[in-house]
Amino acid sequence: METYLLDWANLLLRWLHVIVAIAWIGSSFYFVFLDSSLTPPEDEQLKKDGVSGELWAVHGGGFYHPVKFAVSPPKLPDHLHWFYWESYSTWLSGFALFLISYLWSPSVYLIDPKVFQWSPAAAIATALGFLVVFWLLYDAICRTLGQKENGDAKVGALVLVLVCVAAWLATQLFAGRAAFLLMGAMIATAMSANVFFWIIPGQRTVVADLKAGRPVDPIHGKRGKQRSVHNTYFTLPVLFAMLSNHYSFTYTHPYNWLILIGMMFAGAAIRQFFVMRHGYKLGRNKHPWPYAAAGVVVLIALIVWLKPAPVQAVAVPATVSYAQLKPVIDQRCVMCHGEALQSKNVRLDTADGLKQHAQAVYQQAVVTRLMPMNNATGLTEEERALIGQWFKGGAKTE
Repeated sequence: METYLLDWANLLLRWLHVIVAIAWIGSSFYFVFLDSSLTPPEDEQLKKDGVSGELWAVHGGGFYHPVKFAVSPPKLPDHLHWFYWESYSTWLSGFALFLISYLWSPSVYLIDPKVFQWSPAAAIATALGFLVVFWLLYDAICRTLGQKENGDAKVGALVLVLVCVAAWLATQLFAGRAAFLLMGAMIATAMSANVFFWIIPGQRTVVADLKAGRPVDPIHGKRGKQRSVHNTYFTLPVLFAMLSNHYSFTYTHPYNWLILIGMMFAGAAIRQFFVMRHGYKLGRNKHPWPYAAAGVVVLIALIVWLKPAPVQAVAVPATVSYAQLKPVIDQRCVMCHGEALQSKNVRLDTADGLKQHAQAVYQQAVVTRLMPMNNATGLTEEERALIGQWFKGGAKTE
């Protein structure tokens, strides 16, 4: 029953996480586009009101005219929409998903004895430490260098170094699949912390000053904009890390940390292209194609590098019967998919159960090699070949 309930929790939380993440990323991408596409207002009244930029757009059968005030509007409206629940909901649902998917069973998902052997408690504490320590270091870099001359470039360089170090360390401590996801959770935590500790408090200070009739300090807007821009560059790297668990050829590679860094760099470079593309259309900067080119070159290099070497043929019988396969299943699979423990509601300790899940067994044990998790039971190449031959022969149970 516990496994069944965990599966439902996993499904519903994953569904919620994707929905709210779409809302957060969508609003982030839109406002980055909006800021990059604003032009000086033409209407004299807008200029007098302190409008610094405007945009005319058409969508869904109607025309829209958003404007941006340089520091603050002349008067606050009765209703002011705040963009923060998208961020908070994404982090809360993501952390809950991380809790039930990885932290609930650390011996299975977090720990790979071939990578690093340690206790479940230590693995959990270290995983949580990654989330906290990265934010503290990143935030310290932004606070000390962010407002200085060429601060953005210095912050970007140091954050890149910090991410590289974290990627290497994570892959030396955790199972590859968990290390990749942990990196995504780590950066996503910093993104949501940017909203919680800087963007929203700064906006609340501005609103409070306006209501009290006090002068508005523009530093709050500048800080919020800086952290918001950081968040948009983090987005594509985080999305890759979250999706990587479906592609074992990335996180099972001996140099998985280099693959992770390369994919994150490619994502950030491609995002830079789209950010600067709007400014290019208005003549504000050069065409940003070098950023896209750099990202694509890195992706192509990774594709070429990860090209699988020719697999040496493993001698297996022309036909594999259920009787020949059963000892392999009993030894390598039944401990997690038997009567005592039916992980993912899958039982493989009977002929009918194995037949029912034959496609999934072949896909995850032979094609993607996701199972056994971290190959904890030591499934050999010969045994994988037996499973493949049995499946291709019709998955017979006679």
